[in-house]
Formats: sequence, structure tokens, C-alpha cells
Amino acid sequence: MKNILIIGSTGQIGTELTMALRKHSPNGNVVAGYIPAQPPTEMLKETGPCEIVDITNAQQIADVVKKYQVDTIYNLAALLSAVAEAKPQLAWQIGMGGLFNVLEVARETGAAVFTPSSIAAFGPGTVKDMVPQDTVQRPQTMYGVTKVSGELLSDYYHKRFGVDTRSVRFPGLISNVTLPGGGTTDYAVDIYYAAVREGKFTCPLKPGTYMDMMYMPDALRATIELMEADPTKLIHRNSFNLASMSFEPTEIIAEVKRLVPDLEVKFEIDELRQSIADSWPNSMDDSCARAEWGWKPEYDLRAMSEDMVLKLRQKFGK
Repeated sequence: MKNILIIGSTGQIGTELTMALRKHSPNGNVVAGYIPAQPPTEMLKETGPCEIVDITNAQQIADVVKKYQVDTIYNLAALLSAVAEAKPQLAWQIGMGGLFNVLEVARETGAAVFTPSSIAAFGPGTVKDMVPQDTVQRPQTMYGVTKVSGELLSDYYHKRFGVDTRSVRFPGLISNVTLPGGGTTDYAVDIYYAAVREGKFTCPLKPGTYMDMMYMPDALRATIELMEADPTKLIHRNSFNLASMSFEPTEIIAEVKRLVPDLEVKFEIDELRQSIADSWPNSMDDSCARAEWGWKPEYDLRAMSEDMVLKLRQKFGK
């Protein structure tokens, strides 16, 4: 990877991935692609090139790829799970129409493509615990449908046209830099912000609702390591299970209370988010990612919680 285009660079993953890649690849161009409705931060603008790239506009993508001689595209544009349920047509247009545009540009230019999948790619027919790499994928959300479809389309472009497509099934992602954008796992980010800023938190999910989660530094490292992995060792490509920690609300509440003892918590269940969470697995088996490209997480719930609270206290002067 030398010249990289990140589509969706101002989103939850994109903001931090752009900065991480600019540090990782200082001798190339890491282009922050954005839409006018979500302009880049000053830091993104000051540290490298930024271009308007609407994923639904194939010509716009092609022009930027040509301008910067892009060899790798990170396709991060998407509507997250809860938002996608409210706007399913737009979710499909961005998730699948946009991916098709990216893959076509990649086919024509030889660029590699990373498109994240998700735990949302599974459904109630999937086993709940330690979901294997290859298993039943029958999601019941539009977000999940676009993720499964995206996995299949990416594999098709690799097998049919030789496009270097790679992907991981992200768990819920937790960050101290960028707030989440309407996902079912958002509560696991919100609790840290609420604990540090207000000392009060309302949990939207029931106790006992287990889901896979990951701290953003691990997620960023995974996206970079996978794209730099030896292609001859990749069997699965689209998409690798990726795991770090699995917990339910009372476990993260206890961990945060260890660091913020005065935190007050109450439960007000969001039925939409609860129904989505109930259709997802409790945990994933990521042994294929570990075997094929050496994946290994660095953070567990305790280490992540300590770092989150520390960083947010510094951020908000608490």
C-alpha cells in the first residue's frame, strides 16, 4: 500500500483509520474521501489530501483514483444497523450500489479493496456462541443483508476478475475519538462518555445481551495488517471473523464502575436495538484470521476500559 483512498473517511472508523494510515505510509498519498454533508476535521485537512468522493458516483471515485494513482481503496461508506432499518433503500444504495462502483473502478485500475463486514452478517439461524468462519448467514436487518451481499460480491470480483478484495467481520467498535453513528453496539461507547461527563447512564439493552466488541486501536491494526498480508496465505478473504472480547451490559457496567464508582445506571430498553442484538451471535471464532494472517488482539475489557476512561478524562478535563 502506497497511495490509498479512504471512502467514508469522516465516519467512526474512517476518521481514525485515515490518521493511522498517514502515519503508517508517510511516503504515499492517503486521500480522505468525504461527502459535503460530513466534511473532514481540521486535522484530516492539515495532514493530507482530502477529496469529495460520493460512493454512489462511480466517475468521482474513478477520477480520484486516477489523480492520485491509488493502489488501495478502503470502502467504509455505510449506514449503520439502526439507521439502516429506518432508511433501508438508502442503505442498499450506499452499501451495495456503492460497493459495485468501487469494485468496478478496482477492476479497471488494479486497485485492492477493503470493505468491512460485520457481526450483523449473521442472523437468528446462526449458532450463538463461537460462530465458525463458514456458517449459516441469514440476517434479518438491511444492514446485515448488505454485508452478506457485499461479502459475496467481493468474492465474485476476486474469483471472476482477479480483484484483490479483503474484508473482516467487525464486532462492535469502541472509540475515544469518534462517536458512533447509530449502531446497535453504540451503548458500549456511550457508557464511557456518560460516566466521565455526567456520571449517569441509561442502558438500552437488557442484561445478558452478549455481543462481540473490539477497541478501535485493535480494529485499525487489523485493517492494515490484513491488507498487507501475504495473499498466497489467504483462503477466505471475504470475510474473516474478527474477535477480541464478548460481554453483556452488566459486565461492562461493573468494569466502568470500578473506574467511576459513583456512576448511576438505569435500564430503558430500546426494542429495535434489542431485537437486532438478539439476532446477532454472542461471540465469533476468529481462528482463521489468526492462522491465515496472524491476527491477535491486544485489548480485553479491562485494558480497554482503563484506557477509555483515562483518555476521555483527559479529553473533557475531568
